[in-house]
Amino acid sequence: MITFLICLSALIAAYFTYGKYLEHVCEIDSNNPVPSKTMYDGVDYLPMPRWKVFLIQLLNIAGLGPIFGALLGAAYGPVAFLWITLGGIFMGAMHDFVAGVISLKNNGVSLPEIIGKYLGSGTRMFMRIFSVLLMVLVGAVFMSQPAELIASNIDIEPLQVNAFSSMTWEVITVLAIILIYYILATLLPIDKIIGRLYPIFGLALLLMALSILFILFTNSDTYIIPELTSLKNQIANAEQYPIIPMLFTTIACGALSGFHATQSPMMARCITSEKQSRSIFYGAMISESIIALIWAAIAMAFWNGVEGLNDAIAQNGGNAAKLVNIITETILGSTLSKVVIFGVIACAITSGDTAFRCARLIVSDMCNIEQKSFAKRVVVSLPLFVAGILIIFALPFQTIWSYFAWCNQTLAVITLWCITVYLAQKNKPTIIGSIPAIIMTYVCTSYIFISPMMLGMENRALAYTLAAAGTLSICYLIYRRIQKTKKTYC
Repeated sequence: MITFLICLSALIAAYFTYGKYLEHVCEIDSNNPVPSKTMYDGVDYLPMPRWKVFLIQLLNIAGLGPIFGALLGAAYGPVAFLWITLGGIFMGAMHDFVAGVISLKNNGVSLPEIIGKYLGSGTRMFMRIFSVLLMVLVGAVFMSQPAELIASNIDIEPLQVNAFSSMTWEVITVLAIILIYYILATLLPIDKIIGRLYPIFGLALLLMALSILFILFTNSDTYIIPELTSLKNQIANAEQYPIIPMLFTTIACGALSGFHATQSPMMARCITSEKQSRSIFYGAMISESIIALIWAAIAMAFWNGVEGLNDAIAQNGGNAAKLVNIITETILGSTLSKVVIFGVIACAITSGDTAFRCARLIVSDMCNIEQKSFAKRVVVSLPLFVAGILIIFALPFQTIWSYFAWCNQTLAVITLWCITVYLAQKNKPTIIGSIPAIIMTYVCTSYIFISPMMLGMENRALAYTLAAAGTLSICYLIYRRIQKTKKTYC
């Protein structure tokens, strides 16, 4: 419990300390104009209250990450607490805040356009394609999983669709309903559906985490949270899944996620004052880290330690939804457990629809297609939904998720380097962005060589050496980029 309490306190304190410092570094000024007023179009550029924008941002970035990712990441042991806390404070929240502020100060433009401005036109073109593909991938993941979770609670005998798909007719029916919702949420003005439903779901996500926290505090003799006594990897197959890089990709949304930087421009178009940036961008990520910390703690405590958690994961085939259901039914009862599962489904859906909406904005920014016209929004969105459906039927979930995990953190790396160049050009302390960028570059590079989903090299010494060489090469390229702009590190 002591380790957990220290980490929880550090996350809360960071909002008032490091978050305030970043606010100073980024020269936040309430007198500066904001896109919601200067670019108002009534569709995407639309002012909304701070509390509503905060809850929408929280739902946008959360998804299943701080629940499923934290639960599975807890299998590595209490070292997960360290990654969630330090990653959340110095990487994830910083990443979300600075990326959001850069968009806010650049008329709310999408992430690829921001990256192109600071990392060059070649990187911009790559990011346009990469970001759209990632958004469609996220949309597909968060369309299929909620459909399966909902259908699994319908007492109808499964009927296989065909030999090439494990989907049942029930899943496809629910999938169609979710797709219709996604289309409406993507096309309609942001205040019509997202602005009305997200605050409710956002509160549900927070209450869900707080109820688990209450159980941990009031039943500390029953649910004992392990202490961090070493950095030992406690996952069942530690040789195949080393902490570096696997923990850093398993727990993404609770510590650092590149997906978040794609979502921030949407809220940058709704903020009514630059002074709201810390609470909306930094605060939402800190809140997500706290949620992840709570779920990692209950995962270890519920099964009487990390070994018991690993056994439970193996017995349930790594199905995080089943583990969440077991935990909540036991500690909250069957009725409240259904509410939690509903909250989990809502978290997934509310990340999927904004993923497609974000893809629409990226494409429209890229092609310079105004989005005030409903017909033009349809023209941009239709191919995106077709691609998402094809991915769902063409690839199994585990394959989609494995590649998403790496792509997600690779996007974070690119964003962190963009932040570093931005800080250099502003003559600000680049260490804020460069240290996280170097660490995550090494993580993502080593993932290529080590992960069973990638090359899966058995010679770890060689794999880590190649990762280090790749990281140094990228650092050199960034240094050259900074020199080209005739700025130096502070």
